[in-house]
Amino acid sequence: MHIVGNGFLARNLRPLADRHPDTVALAAGVSWASGTREEDFARERALLADTARRCVATGRRLLFFSTSSAGLYGPLDGPAREDVPVTPSTPYGAHKLAQEDLLRASGADHLILRLSHLVGPGQPDHQLLPTLVRSLREGTVRIHRGATRDLIAVADVVDIIDRLLALPLRSGTVNVASGRAVPVEEIAGHLRRRMGVTAHTEYVDAGPVHPHTVSIDTLRALVPQTAPLGLDPDYPSRILDGCLAEAGPWPTPA
Repeated sequence: MHIVGNGFLARNLRPLADRHPDTVALAAGVSWASGTREEDFARERALLADTARRCVATGRRLLFFSTSSAGLYGPLDGPAREDVPVTPSTPYGAHKLAQEDLLRASGADHLILRLSHLVGPGQPDHQLLPTLVRSLREGTVRIHRGATRDLIAVADVVDIIDRLLALPLRSGTVNVASGRAVPVEEIAGHLRRRMGVTAHTEYVDAGPVHPHTVSIDTLRALVPQTAPLGLDPDYPSRILDGCLAEAGPWPTPA
């Protein structure tokens, strides 16, 4: 597999570099879910268009990483499924949806993975987990009221990608998530207890919040080994503890 990019996900994909030679993994682009800079979006559009053209010319499959966040799915009455019409609620979500449409129209063989919130050692400092740990150490943590996150370990995502790429999939969109929406307040509370710190919590009303559960029915059908993900109540706690215990941007639990 040829990997485009050198960020958090791209680094974790490197063990697969000698596998799936028919695939190009585009693991580069806008990584800030709160990002709104048009120049960044334009640069990623150009990169995707160029990579798709190359894949058409060489007959390779393009692996593209989108998002399963509420930013793309917007308000829904039920689980966020890949086949439901979506109304993105953020510029980032609208950008990712447009990127998906661009890829589908390109003629390239492709697999679109809508990722939930990846966690693991070495993730960028601006993402949720390092931010929460840093804030807890500093004594004050700010939480958007009603916010949830579907957490999944990056190591599990790499295993899922390996299994999906072994299948004869030349088009399609798959949510890659745990299937559980965890309140950010609970995530912060678990970290606080494991770190043994005392911190004040400030709640922020940051506009409309669209808590949603990501459907992983398609993922389970394609990769039966993922069936326990959303059914394991201890999964979020386990991966948070694993992150705290690993060397990386997080302190060791007290």
